[in-house]
Amino acid sequence: MSPVTPTITPVHPARRGTRPVTAEDLWTTPRVGAPVAFPDGRALLVPVTQWNLERNEARTRFHRVPVDGGPATAITSPDASAAEPRVSPDGRRLAFTRKDANGRAQLMLMPLDGGEARRLTELPLGVFDPRWLPDGSGILFGSWLLKGHLTHEATAAELKRRADDPVKAQVTEDRVYRYWDQWLTTGEVPHVFVYDLARDVVRDLTPDSTVWFDWMDPAGQYDVSPDGRELVLAGQVFDEARSLLVSRLFTTRLEGGPLRCLTPDHPADDLRPRYSPDGRHILYGMTHDVEFYADRIRLMRLDRATGVHEEWLGDWDFTPTHWEYATDGTVVFETDHHGRLKLFAFDGQGAPRALTSTGSVTASTPLAGGRVAVLHQSLVAPAEVHVVPLAGGAMTRLTSFTDASTALHHVSEVREMVFAGAHEVPVQMFIVLPPDHVEGRRYPLVHMIHGGPHGSFGDMWHARWNAQAFAAPGHVVALVNFQGSTGWGQRFAQCIQGEWAARPYEDILRATDALIAAGLVDESRMAVTGGSYGGYMVSWIGGHTDRFRCIVNHAGVVDLTGQYASDITQGRGRASGGEAWDGLEKQDLWSPIRAAKGMNTPMLVVHGEKDYRVPVGHGLMVYGMLKAKGVPARLVYFPDENHWVLKARNSLLWYREVLQWLARWLA
Repeated sequence: MSPVTPTITPVHPARRGTRPVTAEDLWTTPRVGAPVAFPDGRALLVPVTQWNLERNEARTRFHRVPVDGGPATAITSPDASAAEPRVSPDGRRLAFTRKDANGRAQLMLMPLDGGEARRLTELPLGVFDPRWLPDGSGILFGSWLLKGHLTHEATAAELKRRADDPVKAQVTEDRVYRYWDQWLTTGEVPHVFVYDLARDVVRDLTPDSTVWFDWMDPAGQYDVSPDGRELVLAGQVFDEARSLLVSRLFTTRLEGGPLRCLTPDHPADDLRPRYSPDGRHILYGMTHDVEFYADRIRLMRLDRATGVHEEWLGDWDFTPTHWEYATDGTVVFETDHHGRLKLFAFDGQGAPRALTSTGSVTASTPLAGGRVAVLHQSLVAPAEVHVVPLAGGAMTRLTSFTDASTALHHVSEVREMVFAGAHEVPVQMFIVLPPDHVEGRRYPLVHMIHGGPHGSFGDMWHARWNAQAFAAPGHVVALVNFQGSTGWGQRFAQCIQGEWAARPYEDILRATDALIAAGLVDESRMAVTGGSYGGYMVSWIGGHTDRFRCIVNHAGVVDLTGQYASDITQGRGRASGGEAWDGLEKQDLWSPIRAAKGMNTPMLVVHGEKDYRVPVGHGLMVYGMLKAKGVPARLVYFPDENHWVLKARNSLLWYREVLQWLARWLA
């Protein structure tokens, strides 16, 4: 391997405003949601969410945005929030969801030429992911029922019985019994229904199904054929032989009939099916290794006539997400690629073509006329809707919902560095400079270490860990995409399996040295911060070096054996080097708490009670241990938050505590 010479390149220039970005700005700035195309491609429907900090709540309105220019027009009331907009095939009606008095999303319908919305459903567990039948005669949607009570009437009766029952215990024999912040033992299963608009009735299309959709985000896991006769869905089933949950593809006829599995023998998960515009193929994602959650997704294509499955992108070493067909059969998708979410197009020939290069794009929506609408954002700007030509060319910005807020912000310059990491492997990081940065002056350093570990800190506007807000007090902020991160191929992501801390730890220390050598950082004033795996890594750092003045640990793992209490246990042994019943040596080797003797760095510990991915005991354990040692430590405990801090007022407290902790030790 050739020696890696550190290089620094500019990414985004500073932008002058009246003041640096604050935590309040992150919540008062409108948040632009995924655009939805009108059938003729001439306009988009764009959700925009505005938070009210005093009421600690958000409202979302839909806006019609002309694709070829012109002002955005609000089409829903500011008094009631709306979600999941879907325009009818004739462009005249809008289906969407709105929460009822019980907080359950219900199906709504309104004319787009003016008029009031009317509620179509009153279902006990609500609805999700509506979509129109191709002929506009009905609206498909997902809704939950309870196992053993597979009608809405039976489900409602059972819910009432449970509410009246003084016993609230959860009982299970399942391996996966809770997920992120919800218990799965309640027995909720999703079904797909159709609302017949002419007859004003709801019909269950999957009446006997007990498969689950993706628990994190069930939306997008089903599709209807262009002729409106068939449904395909990705449903999770239990693999008895391996004691694992796997996702399979199923089809059923809309006229009625059983679910038929299309992928019974696949090794891992099948994901997000999509019919081609001509109905001949089903496009879906497939993984090979169910015990490695960041396994590369292969884009597969099923020929419906022959039953042949082909790996459509060949050996392309990146993971596509959010794939959709354009009207000409070209497929567009997003991919984590070298620190950016890029938009790619693939027509079945050669290799995928990158349509974007700067910042990050999400929510790609093909339009009629050979264009794609996307949300584009970066480390210096929140998301706005842009349009990208499918044939290639410059992006065009369509919306300006955030401009009034961001015009006030002084946005810091962003640079990119590539340096030699562990084993001399090239490693990339983004550097966000402090406001009014002066060349030659050294500043306090704050590492922001991403979670996963198989993820990345990309060129994106993050609401929860915003690099501009961290830079605002006068810090250099480093975002290292250490070995184990996604976006550099499968080998790069997998190389830390069995030695969870080794390479990322060395990469972060080498990044620190590179920043010092570049004359950017005052090595006497440095901090490390991180959440989830990032929280694990900062605890590891605290036990193995005293180079840093303070630590911020959000929801971090400190004891690998304790992760058997996590919601997901499959793959834990491989990640940590072995299962507990094979001997604790490997798990002890990579558990930060086993290095407690060296933990002398002041630490802020943040954790939520409803965190099932990294149970709250991890945070309480390391906090209690530090206090017992006499090491300065502070605990921020949220009884109503999960793995993340999602509520606006809680988030403001989070930022205040984190930034005050940094100021206390880096002054």
